[in-house]
Amino acid sequence: MDHGWLQLWGGITFLILYLIFSAKTEMGTKLFMNRFMNQNSDRLAEIINFLQISDKLATAGQPTVKQLLAIADAGYEIVINLALPTSEGAIANESQLVQSLGMEYIAIPVNWESPAMEDLDAFLQAMEQRQNQKIFVHCAKNMRVSAFIYLYRRLHLNCDYEQAIADLHKIWHPNETWQNFIDTKLTS
Repeated sequence: MDHGWLQLWGGITFLILYLIFSAKTEMGTKLFMNRFMNQNSDRLAEIINFLQISDKLATAGQPTVKQLLAIADAGYEIVINLALPTSEGAIANESQLVQSLGMEYIAIPVNWESPAMEDLDAFLQAMEQRQNQKIFVHCAKNMRVSAFIYLYRRLHLNCDYEQAIADLHKIWHPNETWQNFIDTKLTS
């Protein structure tokens, strides 16, 4: 056995022993979990326009395959995709990939130029049915999503206007089409 393999084997052995012994203490477990969670949070923050709304809800633009793995590792149970299959960066087999990672996948393709109330209603229904689960919602750039999440928070969660609008504006200030869409739903 050459010296490099011996060092590698020693490092792996040390890591395994460290994990076993540190996990036996409350402090060791907390240190290990905090390190893992911080690394995972960092990986999620790399997703375009990532926004953590609550412990159970996050939004973003289109994640990569590697980032979908980070989403699963973070304990998300559901991925809702509002982008069209032809949107920039879309993953052709996203549904199968998400399901293979143990998460439920819901696609509600929303046309950017003309968002439809039927799409919003399907989204609101999906969110309500899964409100006790950890949900990750994305589209291409988190613009469609941020508008839908704003409406969900205002209409179903009775979220404070200032908080909801501040989160929407972290992503964008809706253009005329989307502002009209939002206003129509809030006044109907």
